[in-house]
Amino acid sequence: MRFSEVIGQDKIANQLRHMVQSDRLPHALLLLGPEGSGHLPMALAFAQYILCSERTNEEACGHCPNCQKSGRYVHPDWHFSFPTIGTNGTSDRFLTEWREAITSQPYLNANQWLQRIGTENQQGNITKEECVQIVRKLSLKTFEGDYKILFMWMPEYLGKEGNRLLKMIEEPPDQTVFILVAENQDLILNTILSRCQLVAFPPLSDAHIEEGLVRQQGIDPDRAQAVAQLANGNFNEAISLSGEIESDHAQQFLDWLRHCYRGNGATLVPWVETFSRLGRENQKHFFRYGLHFLRELLALQLTGAAHVRLRPDELDTAQKLSAVLSYERIKPIVSLFNDCIFFIERNANQKVMMLDSSIRLHRFMKQ
Repeated sequence: MRFSEVIGQDKIANQLRHMVQSDRLPHALLLLGPEGSGHLPMALAFAQYILCSERTNEEACGHCPNCQKSGRYVHPDWHFSFPTIGTNGTSDRFLTEWREAITSQPYLNANQWLQRIGTENQQGNITKEECVQIVRKLSLKTFEGDYKILFMWMPEYLGKEGNRLLKMIEEPPDQTVFILVAENQDLILNTILSRCQLVAFPPLSDAHIEEGLVRQQGIDPDRAQAVAQLANGNFNEAISLSGEIESDHAQQFLDWLRHCYRGNGATLVPWVETFSRLGRENQKHFFRYGLHFLRELLALQLTGAAHVRLRPDELDTAQKLSAVLSYERIKPIVSLFNDCIFFIERNANQKVMMLDSSIRLHRFMKQ
């Protein structure tokens, strides 16, 4: 992974480059950000940049022996630690799966990883045995590079076992760097946090997500724009949405709003019949789009059209609805949509659910 492959977060990339170029590399760094913000791929690119023997001011070279090994995540001075399963589980047992996972999807989340290694009903954790192995590995001299790197993804799973690493993090061996990649600061021991330099990642902008979908996933630009608005700054979610949604739900949702407003059963029932034939995931994403639309409708009422993430036809409908739906009316509709997602996940009868929801939505609009 190289910096050029990371979506957005250019300011943070420059900050990390400067640490290496100025020879002011902290011994422990915590990259903290919400899921899908790019902190994991950025950390992978940063580690390769540190190990590269022919780096430029902007990028790892990509062709030196260190880069060749780092690009496949097999560099002997780059040690990985991540959540595993079992009371004595260690990362070494799952290195093959880990390399495949971050190569195919460097924006993955913890649940996707744990499902990949077959947790079933087991909880993921970073064990005592893992911590013992970390201390042993970092006590060795470097094999090929100038630095040893301990790359820990999701230190939230350490729990109290993190106390075993405190001395190593505070006084690491020479030329040793800890790179921790986390999402929830509250689940990390304060004693670990106090020993790390924090780099905070904001969610990705819609523009960066749209660009990433077009460049890396080959998504049509119009489709990428619609997905980016739903992803809410999470590129992992954007990839999931682009792969699962078979059609753009915007027009379908706007049609449903019009049917519900008119309250004409003769047109509403055929629409419900069509909706019931969609798969469960598409039905859930339909209502997720609905929640996005209502959120932007509120933004339109509060701040005006300049800050609303809606396409022209969606914005036109939102402007017309703003005269009908006040905040007091939008609030129960949000609850209705969330309930629909809940019922769909539990195999409710789609026809009955949608007819009931349509009648309730008609009443909310006509109050």
